[in-house]
Amino acid sequence: MKADKFLTAEQQEIVVAAVRRAEKDTSGEIRIHIDAHCSGDPVKRAEEVFVKLGMHKTELRNGILIYLACNSKVFAIIGDKGINDVVPENFWNDVAQTMSEYFRKGDFTGGLSQAVLLAGEKLKSFFPYQADDINELPDEISY
Repeated sequence: MKADKFLTAEQQEIVVAAVRRAEKDTSGEIRIHIDAHCSGDPVKRAEEVFVKLGMHKTELRNGILIYLACNSKVFAIIGDKGINDVVPENFWNDVAQTMSEYFRKGDFTGGLSQAVLLAGEKLKSFFPYQADDINELPDEISY
């Protein structure tokens, strides 16, 4: 399956709405990227995508990428340096577990949406929303 056909237009809207909702409580920037295949380590691929999308260019270095390779059935969650410098180790484990639970049931829209909302909730204590906050990265899913 082609990555850009993995979610319907309606499902994409649900996930993007979750990104927008999550970012209302945090200055963190959340993106989702979907590939069809990942032949190697999904974390390494997520790191490549992170840089390719320019996510390392946010002012506070507080971007998070949720990466999914739909046909390979692997995913990764990575944060930028600003996040990694202040959060505890294994910070994303419960987000990954939530995604896995939804994915096992075949609910990829729910898994992505809930992961985004949980990530936003977790980030707000480290990176609260600021009155002058600007959306530094697109909310749309990239492929």
